[in-house]
Amino acid sequence: MNRKVVFKTYTQDQLSFLPPSYDDLVPKNHPVRIVNTIIDQVDISTLEQSYKGGGTSSYHPRMLLKVIIYAYLRNLYSSRKIEQALSENIHFMWLSGQSKPDHNTINDFRGKRLQENLKKIFHQVVLLLVEQGVVSLKDIFVDGTKIEANANRYTFVWGKSIKTNKERIKKQLKELWTYVEKVYKDEQTIPNAPDFEAIDADKIEATIHQINDALKGKDIDKKVKQKLNYAKKNWPSNMAKYQKQEAILKERNSYSKTDTDATFMRMKDDHMQNGQLKPAYNIQASTNNQYLTNYTLAQTTADTTTLKDHLNNHIENYNQAPETLTADAGYGSEENYTDLEDKDITAFVKYNYFHKEQLDKKRGKINPFHPDELHYNKQTDTYYCPIGQAMTNIGSYKKKTKNGFEQEIHRYQAQNCKGCPLRSSCHKSKYNRIIERNYNLIRLKAKAKTLLTSEQGIAKRKQRCWDVEAVFGNIKQNMNFKRFMLRGIDKVNVEMGLIAIAHNLNKFSLAI
Repeated sequence: MNRKVVFKTYTQDQLSFLPPSYDDLVPKNHPVRIVNTIIDQVDISTLEQSYKGGGTSSYHPRMLLKVIIYAYLRNLYSSRKIEQALSENIHFMWLSGQSKPDHNTINDFRGKRLQENLKKIFHQVVLLLVEQGVVSLKDIFVDGTKIEANANRYTFVWGKSIKTNKERIKKQLKELWTYVEKVYKDEQTIPNAPDFEAIDADKIEATIHQINDALKGKDIDKKVKQKLNYAKKNWPSNMAKYQKQEAILKERNSYSKTDTDATFMRMKDDHMQNGQLKPAYNIQASTNNQYLTNYTLAQTTADTTTLKDHLNNHIENYNQAPETLTADAGYGSEENYTDLEDKDITAFVKYNYFHKEQLDKKRGKINPFHPDELHYNKQTDTYYCPIGQAMTNIGSYKKKTKNGFEQEIHRYQAQNCKGCPLRSSCHKSKYNRIIERNYNLIRLKAKAKTLLTSEQGIAKRKQRCWDVEAVFGNIKQNMNFKRFMLRGIDKVNVEMGLIAIAHNLNKFSLAI
């Protein structure tokens, strides 16, 4: 028996007595409403003041801010795709009040207007979340991750290459002057030698002129003449180029020509899993309860030198220091421990070989020749090697780190290692063994070890893994943000801020 098929009414041109409201089409707990509510509470007066006025009317900055944040929450990062969404997506149309700024307006607002203002807006959003009781600024977890820059991977400048090229020019200039001295060896007067130490573009040009003048009227070797012509034509301009590149590099070892603020870094998440070098930024993040509480951008590959500035940025923006800070071994330096101690922050920060120490202790594996295991007599300031020979203090010296932090190192030397049956296991030096001790670092590491192995420290170490690293996982995998859209550290800072706000508001929308 065949049954009659009944279809629902389908009439495209059906008129309504009352047209539907966009508000009726947006669910009550939808993330777009969270973005709208939170951003409505943010003070954007400084952003509004950046508009000069005059001319045609401008789109309201609060509307543009809401649209861009919601776009990032929905994994839309292209200004053209955001423009398209404003005409096709009901949530964007509701949020914008049916305003339809084009992609140029969106891009200019994101890349220019937000540069001086977004960080303040981000911190206001965090404080609103603190008021909601989902975030605490007293207890933070810190880690870093690298995100690829919007730059060509194959156009780069390396600091080592610049240094090598400069040294080669310097060496060849010296060789040319040696030739001049050889020409004048039978004459009474020899021209004064130029300064080859502090060489720049102008000095190179002057030195080449000096060599040419010295060789005027002389029978010059054909190859030397060719080399002088080449040097005059190329070396001053090359040196000027190297000087400009060094000014861009500053303390870095590399940069990309298409985004000079980006540094080449080894990326763990490369699709080939072989750790390729790519232009990138080192993102430093603080989290609590998997919410981002602060972010800063670093142009260095190592995390060690970034913690102090990152922490100062937190204090500057919130007018308070956290009570506790948890981080992995990448941050465990004497400078960082000292800074945290000065700020009265309880630091659960691992140091190098912390895990190895714990594993060796568990296995009962102790190296009796390690300086930490040698007996020390504090009264006589003397160490004793495993066979009981005294190692006396032979002086101390101070050295500075790249950041300018001063360390004091004390040195101790054994009296006579000759004929010692344990020498091959103790040290490989041809002379009597010398050990170096940094007592401030030893004290700080002992303090860190006590905290890390406490019940609270073990809990913090476990929490760090799923707190801060989960945020990076969400940004890179769920939000599919693995490469910046904008170029230059100022614009990249804006984009990172948008990602951070979007991450926080999306998590908040899922929690309520």
